[in-house]
Amino acid sequence: MYCGSCLHDNTLAAALLRLGEDVVLAPIYTPLRTDEDDVSVPRVFIGGINAYLQQKLPLFRHTPAWLDRWLDHPWLLRLATSRAASVDAARLGDMTVSMLRGDEGSQRKELLRLVDWLLEDVKPDVIHLSNALMLGVAGSIVRRGGPPVVCTLSGEDVFLEKLRPPYYEQARRLLRQGAADVRAFVALNGYYADFMSDYLAVARQRIRVIPHGLNLEGHGARQAPPPEGRRRIGFLARICPDKGLHVLVDACERLASGSDVPAFELHAAGYLGAGDRKYLYNLERRIAAGPLAGRFTYHGELDRPAKIAFLQSLDIFALPTVYRESKGRPVLEALANGVPVVAPAHGAFPELLGATGGGLLHEPAGAADLAEKLTQLLRDPPLVDRLGRAGQRVVHERFHAAAMAEATRRLYAELLTTAPAPVVADSAAPDVAMQK
Repeated sequence: MYCGSCLHDNTLAAALLRLGEDVVLAPIYTPLRTDEDDVSVPRVFIGGINAYLQQKLPLFRHTPAWLDRWLDHPWLLRLATSRAASVDAARLGDMTVSMLRGDEGSQRKELLRLVDWLLEDVKPDVIHLSNALMLGVAGSIVRRGGPPVVCTLSGEDVFLEKLRPPYYEQARRLLRQGAADVRAFVALNGYYADFMSDYLAVARQRIRVIPHGLNLEGHGARQAPPPEGRRRIGFLARICPDKGLHVLVDACERLASGSDVPAFELHAAGYLGAGDRKYLYNLERRIAAGPLAGRFTYHGELDRPAKIAFLQSLDIFALPTVYRESKGRPVLEALANGVPVVAPAHGAFPELLGATGGGLLHEPAGAADLAEKLTQLLRDPPLVDRLGRAGQRVVHERFHAAAMAEATRRLYAELLTTAPAPVVADSAAPDVAMQK
């Protein structure tokens, strides 16, 4: 699928390259899949097939390099992931813990190959990990006297909170130990910086907030709706329970049951994995038999031009996630095209909508309150236009790739000119995660 973290990292690397920096973007587990020009190296480290086989079959921890290279070939990894390989946290607890153990884990051979390449071939001034689940790599880099390590925080808790005992407790402990090997963390907003400071037991000042920045090429004006046409409510995210499409369907059914709401349609788009097809099938059956019948369209997964066209066709964008969102990229993309947003009042959304002035908040998991906010916008086209223009202006001024890259470059420069401070873990931090 188009992964939010991959999209972020590729956009950041491309923007740093445009600033004249020497950047190497190295895929881990699988090749990157991005809807922009891919600037990563054509090589995959700790390939997902190898990592899994080495976890389950000890023989593969000693296989020759030629076989490892074949199993890590991008075309083979693409073939495997096209068949909907599982990323179910409940099944991957042992592998998660093993990766966090770094060079003491089952993937030692793959991890050391990556570290050798980084330190002996690339020789970077800074190494930036894409998420905290890669902290096992940081330990190996530090023990070999490598450069400062930076780590982006990108929603790891959503995965970790689904791990089963004893892996959950082991992973939490290893994460807190591994955090000591990182010179600085990066969060995309203040909410997640605060949350992960407690979750990882690290001092808040070690987490730099650098807002997500979009490549704004192609993003533009929302299409004006026809005077007597149906208004379009849109949803763009992975199709799964966590993202809350069922909450939006519930809200729209409430709207469709009323007689005083302007005519509207519900349009959804996004990646649909094999494990979530039943979820969408059940929603579509429910819609076909209810008041929303004939007013719902699922557009599938969209490439960049189709995604932008989809967003520009909307009047209102809604993303009622069930979990506390750590990034909120689809909200920024909708606002970049002048489409106002309705989102739950948790996670990153209050901060994003407060900064942009581009939408309304509703009670989390509250379909009734979401329906009220949608009704407010459907009945007030001038408000839709004002919110959309306000959000679009701020996104184009502040939430763009160049700003993200410049802030990241400043962080790197600081790390290279200051000595590392002693890291002291917060002994008072709880051993169990904050449940969502």
